[in-house]
Amino acid sequence: MGWMSDETGLEKCAANFVPLTPLSHLRRAAQVFPDQTAVIYGAHRVSYAQYHARCSRLASVLARIGVTPGDVVATLIPNLPAQAEAHFGVPACGAVLNTINIRLDAGTVAYILDHGEAKVLLVDSEFIDLAEAACAKMDGRCPAIIEVPDPHAGFPVTGRHPEYENLLDEGDPDFDWIMPSDEWESLALNYTSGTTGRPKGVVYHHRGAYLMTMGTVVSWQMVLRPVFMQIVPLFHCNGWNHTWMMPLLGGTLVCCRDITAAAIYDAIADHGVTHFGGAPIVLNLLVNAAPEARRSFEHRVEVFTAGAPPAPATLSKIEKLGFNVTQVYGLTETFGHVTECLWQAKWDDLPEPERAAIKARQGVAMPMMEHITVTDPECVQTPMDGKTLGEIMIRGNSVMKGYLKNPEATQEAFAGGYFHSGDIAVQHPDGYIQIADRAKDIIISGGENISSVEVEGVLMGHPEVNLAAVVAQPHEKWGEVPCAFVELKPNATTTEAELIAFARETLAGFKTPKRVVFGDLPKTSTGKIQKFELRKQAKAP
Repeated sequence: MGWMSDETGLEKCAANFVPLTPLSHLRRAAQVFPDQTAVIYGAHRVSYAQYHARCSRLASVLARIGVTPGDVVATLIPNLPAQAEAHFGVPACGAVLNTINIRLDAGTVAYILDHGEAKVLLVDSEFIDLAEAACAKMDGRCPAIIEVPDPHAGFPVTGRHPEYENLLDEGDPDFDWIMPSDEWESLALNYTSGTTGRPKGVVYHHRGAYLMTMGTVVSWQMVLRPVFMQIVPLFHCNGWNHTWMMPLLGGTLVCCRDITAAAIYDAIADHGVTHFGGAPIVLNLLVNAAPEARRSFEHRVEVFTAGAPPAPATLSKIEKLGFNVTQVYGLTETFGHVTECLWQAKWDDLPEPERAAIKARQGVAMPMMEHITVTDPECVQTPMDGKTLGEIMIRGNSVMKGYLKNPEATQEAFAGGYFHSGDIAVQHPDGYIQIADRAKDIIISGGENISSVEVEGVLMGHPEVNLAAVVAQPHEKWGEVPCAFVELKPNATTTEAELIAFARETLAGFKTPKRVVFGDLPKTSTGKIQKFELRKQAKAP
């Protein structure tokens, strides 16, 4: 028997074991980077010492009005300083943060407030009417509303509820943060999009968020003091956990209320933004921006993109503008991104179309994850041949605790010891994963599987196409055929026949769209195209 058989005196204690939590990052930053600019929005500038004090004031105010550890505090706020402060101030009083999508209808907001049992609701002045309408529809007790005005954007205080800044003035900047005694404690509650029924409440733990911040730094090859622009909505996977990450690096968080090409180019030119994340629609904004919206900059900007596989044509174009794009992949249930298309030097000299095609892959597991692969329905590994379809399966520390008040759905999602993503993909011989489709988006035509992503990528290569989405349209003979919905660039003149002929140059006949519908595509607040709406249109006579 070796000496390790007797570990008497080697137990965990306060000196050698501290529960992991992203709250630690801001507490440290207030000491290590006290004078570094932490947050920028319009004329708003705060240092890390001030940022920590404001979050402490918020925590103390929430505790004073009756929020206790384990309670839920919700928000209806765009990507503004108060939303970032809530990410630290809410858990600092022991509460669970529930950031709600500002584009939801009152009925769905009411459901979320009821289901999560929110005690307090922080609301941007633009969305006070939405909050009040939601409260009127609730079955349970309405949360106390705290109003967060944004006069910079033209949304002054309504005066109907206590005001955020006034309450902060009454708060305690030296409030003693309530840190988790167990890193498995709940940190945040995020609701899925709910496109096929009521949204599910995804519960995050402190450990997963902490490891997300650490893994992202490695994957993004970040250095100290980055300037990060928060484009991904903070109500979507808590902005991929990037706001929790910034204090780790002494980074500057640039807030942005309305995502436009001009706002992004201005932030890069004026504040020296070095990093941001966003859906492929954001890349399209930059590629197709009007000349007057563009600003020149000398440095390279690193971009994480996710939400939908970007078209290789878009990736090819944006590189020339000074952006280096890395494809990542994840879900609400995984705290955001958990795979990355980690670039290999051997790909540097490939022709541009081949490099762009590789960059569109979802890649390999990020450092905080244990194992991510593609399997058949029985969790058996599929052949890594780049052809065989399977489901992406995920195991690791940045996976949710489960669905709130829904043990059946949680058990189903974790069957076999992996989180079942519902995303259909192939795996290449080098292990890199590439999404073919969401399971519900695969088009089955005459028994053949058609990847909507593949068809969309071809259509996006047309010079007059801005966005394309492909869904199944019922067909008497084949069961289903591809139907394309296309958003053209301004002043474009291409026709349905021309686009079908263009696609036919690359695709097999059965994969070529049989119908093309032109118009603006319905999108979620995170830039995802709402295919469930398009499927309804495709089924209409």
